[in-house]
Amino acid sequence: MIYFFDGTNDGFLTAFLCSYYDANAQFACDKTQLSIGQECITVKTDAETAHKAKERFLQLDGDCLGELDLLLRSGEENKSQIAYRYMKLISDYKRPVRGMLANEDVLQAANCIQRVTVELHRLRGFIRFMESESGALYAPFSPDHDICDLLLPHFRARLPKHPFVLHDIVRKKAAVYDGAHSFTAPLDRAEIALSANEEEWQKLWKRYYDSVNIPSRERLKQMRGYMPVRYWKFLPERVPK
Repeated sequence: MIYFFDGTNDGFLTAFLCSYYDANAQFACDKTQLSIGQECITVKTDAETAHKAKERFLQLDGDCLGELDLLLRSGEENKSQIAYRYMKLISDYKRPVRGMLANEDVLQAANCIQRVTVELHRLRGFIRFMESESGALYAPFSPDHDICDLLLPHFRARLPKHPFVLHDIVRKKAAVYDGAHSFTAPLDRAEIALSANEEEWQKLWKRYYDSVNIPSRERLKQMRGYMPVRYWKFLPERVPK
């Protein structure tokens, strides 16, 4: 049986309890091509059921709900099934299983979580803001994983007096800080009127990059390792391609 849920943590936990006695359960939050003879059920999120599941999982492993959140943020196609297999092991063993890396399900989950956290760490350094006419800062980016709101605390701490918008153009959503409050909202596309100084700021940033770059000692392979090519289109500094 394939259990479809709405992609939220509560939706997953509701579906998890619904599938508890199904040894062949498969989880999905998107449309999945069914094989002949396969059955599916769409599980409606129930806050009370999800709360019961949360309480039980916290008794078994105090950190597993945070891991579940990261797994469901992954951009990997089979993230829902990876999350299900991992949480099912915790339920079966009735204790934390993250150290059981010889188990394929645990290893898959660990690798998936690592990819999300690594991108989160990278984007804290790779995000580039542009100044609008109003003084608010705008930064478009296209992350592999759904981490837009997880970046908010970092930039809010770094820019406490500056309103800003982090625009995930892949998922068409934005994380917004208005100078006092932060929130997320759908955002298909944005038309930003840049400030008169923005072009000069970008020229200054490029000049800085040129001053620290040594053309005769370029290490493109190493550079791509530190700064993946998929992020380059949002960086104003001159990066060789």
